[in-house]
Amino acid sequence: MDLHDLYLKYETAWIDRTAEQIGRGAYSEIDYEDLREFLESMANRDRRRVEGRIKRLIEHILKWEHRPGRRGNSWRRTIVEQQQSLADDVSAGSLRRHAVEVLPEAYRKAAVLASAATGLPEDAFPPVCPWSLDELLAYKPRDNASLR
Repeated sequence: MDLHDLYLKYETAWIDRTAEQIGRGAYSEIDYEDLREFLESMANRDRRRVEGRIKRLIEHILKWEHRPGRRGNSWRRTIVEQQQSLADDVSAGSLRRHAVEVLPEAYRKAAVLASAATGLPEDAFPPVCPWSLDELLAYKPRDNASLR
């Protein structure tokens, strides 16, 4: 099976073959067109994952702060889980820069989701994200009035 067909049908086998080719220095055998596509796809997937984690984290922080009577361990757990996963994702420089770049749009989307989940109007939430990336990662969901 040629490399392009292998890429289309058995991606993991194609990855193994490409890694093997690189390992033995057989650069002329590498399927560069599909390798470029694969790497771009991986990078886009990673960026979408980071944006999704930010959005989910913000949504739950907004719900936590604006619906204190409904706070529960599942919201707290989601906040902590997203912080941990996001911290792992943004430890690399390029994904950290991406996270900072998409934070305003992720906040807008999270506010829409929080509005839908709580029944509160969207304007009940701040119009722009009140947290930096580092503040989101350090946020501590507490049951008292001082939440940050």
